[in-house]
Amino acid sequence: MNEFSHFDESGRPRMVDVGEKPVTLRRAVAECVLALPDKIYEALLSGGVSKGDPFKTAELGGIMAAKKTPDLIPLCHNIRLGGISVRCGLSEEERAVRIECEATANDVTGVEMEALVGATMAALVFYDMCKALDKGMIIKEARLIEKSGGRSGHWINS
Repeated sequence: MNEFSHFDESGRPRMVDVGEKPVTLRRAVAECVLALPDKIYEALLSGGVSKGDPFKTAELGGIMAAKKTPDLIPLCHNIRLGGISVRCGLSEEERAVRIECEATANDVTGVEMEALVGATMAALVFYDMCKALDKGMIIKEARLIEKSGGRSGHWINS
């Protein structure tokens, strides 16, 4: 028996057949942290960057990316998303931007990848908005925080 569901018995990639799975409410929350050099952190505290508002731009970019997840991740199913929200906030103690993406859908497969793609792409958009000031930002700690729905039920990253 093959333990990797995205490969058949001969090791060839395949999209998992989810046609018989029941529709349930699916929810996933992911986060990503973008560590900021002093120059960018100070610029954000004093009014922003010349390209515009990196917080709102990153949030929009994360939403747009989450909607394109099946185009970016091989073997990821197209699902009808119910909602995507991305929130970017400045963390003073970490001198970083904390990004959280929540994805929901009533579907037969989960939304973990959509949440992860949304959070990670928001970090990349934020980087793009601020790179003229300093390219030393570090994208780190992209992870799933929580998911619910489906056969595996509710899961929280501890």
